[in-house]
Amino acid sequence: MTKNIYKQIVAMGGGGFSMEPENPLLDRYILGLSKKEIPKICFVPTASGDSDKYIVRFYSAFVQQLCKPSHLSLFNPPTNDLRSFVLEQDIIYVGGGNTKNLIALWREWGLDHILKEAWSSGIILCGLSAGSICWFEQAVTDSIPNQMTVLQCLGFLKGSNCPHYDGEQERRPSYHRLLSQGLISEGYAADDGVGLHFIQDKLEKIVSSRLHAKAYRLGAIRC
Repeated sequence: MTKNIYKQIVAMGGGGFSMEPENPLLDRYILGLSKKEIPKICFVPTASGDSDKYIVRFYSAFVQQLCKPSHLSLFNPPTNDLRSFVLEQDIIYVGGGNTKNLIALWREWGLDHILKEAWSSGIILCGLSAGSICWFEQAVTDSIPNQMTVLQCLGFLKGSNCPHYDGEQERRPSYHRLLSQGLISEGYAADDGVGLHFIQDKLEKIVSSRLHAKAYRLGAIRC
């Protein structure tokens, strides 16, 4: 009998332990997706340059939850066998920061292929900001200072993604402009505190840790 494997990604516009330390609803939702009693959750802080403070905040938040936290640094790798390390996890949680650097480093280390294998094997992928947009084909990013540009991402999920839709002033108009100019494909925007839960390659659920936060499906208007 073939076991059904569900490929899951939770892409958060913002929120989680790093933005809402007093509001663990999104992080608890992600932990609850695992079928394990004590899931192994691994934080990947590449986009922040493996910030020590960011890593400490992750552990401070998740030691209070029923899970086994760890982290994966590419600047100080825990092992020479990254594939085995990743495939031992139940949840991969990717932090925010510079997505352009994240994509470049993951490809240099082959982590993009490892994460795709992890996803295909049923390991849950999630993250906020850079850790949200990295999974899509394209994204609106501020990786280049003082600019909102289109970034080609990993393409696990089709279309584009824009985080911080209500939290950063330039996000919404920049996404609209790029769509209207045909520079980015149609996709999804998420306010801070909102998670887009994909199963296989379909959006199955939208969850929020904030009362009025929303998600949006956007496409260009054709005249």
